[in-house]
Amino acid sequence: MKKVLAILVIGVFLFGWLVCAYAKDAKMAYVDLDRVFEGYQKTKLAYKDLDNKLKNKEKKRKKMVDGIRRLKDEFELLSDKGKEEKQMAIDDRISSLNEFDRKAKDEFKKERINAIRDISNEIDIVIQGHGKKNDYDYIFSSRSLVFGRDAHDITKEILKILNKK
Repeated sequence: MKKVLAILVIGVFLFGWLVCAYAKDAKMAYVDLDRVFEGYQKTKLAYKDLDNKLKNKEKKRKKMVDGIRRLKDEFELLSDKGKEEKQMAIDDRISSLNEFDRKAKDEFKKERINAIRDISNEIDIVIQGHGKKNDYDYIFSSRSLVFGRDAHDITKEILKILNKK
């Protein structure tokens, strides 16, 4: 039993020593993906485009709400028989408004997810290309990194490459 334990301890020690020896020769870096994403010009353009689309949807929604308000004002002035028809029209418009809101929200969500996915894929491709070109063994994300020396941070390089495109 003591022999097995001794061999196991020696084996763990040798494995640790080999890993440390390899790690010293490995070329490593890390990237702050949040900073890259926010600093990438295409991200800023995508956010601006999404914001413009959202403003246009809000204008259309406001027109629909104003139409419903007009109908409700007219509703107050009508007789009982006219009120039924007007109430149906108001209900139809409210239903249309709710459907418009749901569709607009879904479209915005899909467009935002697609934009983020496309930009993230571009960033990944650039990072991988930079790693291969500069012969890195590993490039880590700063999100999962507890500590990294500033000398190993290639965030600015990646941003420069992306914004050059």
